[in-house]
Amino acid sequence: MKISGATHRTGSAVDDPKPRADARLDHEVCYQAVRRRDRRFDGRFYTAVKTTGIFCRPSCPARTPASRNVTFYAHAAGAIDAGFRPCRRCRPELAPAHPEWNRRADLASRAVSLIEQGIVDREGVTGLASRLGVSERHLRRELIAEVGTGPYQLAQVRRLWLARALLDQTTLSITDVAFAAGFSSIRQFNDAFSKAFATTPSEVRRRPSRSDGDRNRRTVTLHLPARGPLRWDLLGPFLAARAIPGLESSEGDTFRRNVDGGWVELTGTGDTLVVTCALAELGGLSQLLPTIRIVADLDTDLDAVAEQLATDPLLARLVDGAVDGVPRLPGTFDRFELAVRSVVGQQVSVAGARSTLGKLLDLVGPGPHNRFPSPDELLSAPLDRLGMPQQRRETIVRLARTVAEGQVDLSPEADPLATESRLLDIKGIGPWTAGYITMRAFSHPDGWPAGDLIVARRTGLSGPELEARAEHWRPWRAYAALALWAA
Repeated sequence: MKISGATHRTGSAVDDPKPRADARLDHEVCYQAVRRRDRRFDGRFYTAVKTTGIFCRPSCPARTPASRNVTFYAHAAGAIDAGFRPCRRCRPELAPAHPEWNRRADLASRAVSLIEQGIVDREGVTGLASRLGVSERHLRRELIAEVGTGPYQLAQVRRLWLARALLDQTTLSITDVAFAAGFSSIRQFNDAFSKAFATTPSEVRRRPSRSDGDRNRRTVTLHLPARGPLRWDLLGPFLAARAIPGLESSEGDTFRRNVDGGWVELTGTGDTLVVTCALAELGGLSQLLPTIRIVADLDTDLDAVAEQLATDPLLARLVDGAVDGVPRLPGTFDRFELAVRSVVGQQVSVAGARSTLGKLLDLVGPGPHNRFPSPDELLSAPLDRLGMPQQRRETIVRLARTVAEGQVDLSPEADPLATESRLLDIKGIGPWTAGYITMRAFSHPDGWPAGDLIVARRTGLSGPELEARAEHWRPWRAYAALALWAA
């Protein structure tokens, strides 16, 4: 179903941009989704009711308001900026994020994705604009045209949503919640929270929490919603099989990874990812959670993926036109790490690559490790002691050098297809490796590990015939590869 009824508009058409409802949303299409209480649209837009001053998810079970009394916003920040407060019944702050923000390549989507990763908290709006190569005014104009509000407001809502989750689901003190969510002062937190939710943090905290937090160890547990079934039965084993010794581990259905200042554990049930982490500084939580959402691919609409892939008889028997047959696309905690993983994994088993990567970490320094080595650290490591083919060691060195020198961009704002093209210029990196990096390091839904032997075996196709067939799987070729691997 099409939501947007207008073509893309540039900021140059707006002289004095002000927050407003998103005119690009087709009012009638959105209203019909609200009438059906269609959960597929949760997070794609928000319904603001003028007569009550409240905004909701499309699936809100409350009585459907009259069409003339509603306004639609593409992002919750637009509704809050316009003076609406979130519904206490459908809890729009718990809705999955819009599946397109991490997928599209236009300026507004790239900006929203970077804001969700905490760039504004760390570098301000000036830093965000600089990363995107535009002026602050142009960035604000573009975001208001596409999303309905500016970058500061988007960052503020990000903080509020995390604060509300911490208040609801942990026993952290209100002071700890404020700073963990990225607020600079308790007063700023109280004012922003009260304005957005029409209640105070203390009043929310009086309600029972879903889980306990250990204030001494800074350990918290949060439940992150996925868009549809999480499929942890496929995602968990995928991560566990590739866990790097000394950095990652797995026990039962729980995956654990060391991070700066602590560790994080992931497990899942139904449509929820359960995240438990212990951090030396709670402020790191606001940066860690967006990464985890990408690692677990929580925001992708698997219904849309299954619908597209099921049109091909080769894949229909796997996905059966249903979400149950589509795995989520595992992301990464570190893009450079994933690039090195891809090179190490060339023509070796998953277990063999895992063992080699563990040895690689030990060459850089004794474990346990709380992060993967940087490009400079790898360039200084005695890789000849790895016991792997010289050609592959040299490829790792070339990769590390090009990243260290900025010739290959693996930053959050990098263009995945441009990076893939640059990777192909590195001797030792071919179409399979470059496509796999695009697929997993950038979480690109159309990343394609060209020439993959398992895909060829499962489909009975190879070479140009397979590549031609894969064109029909766009823009979800990464998910097609995953479905074939999982089969």
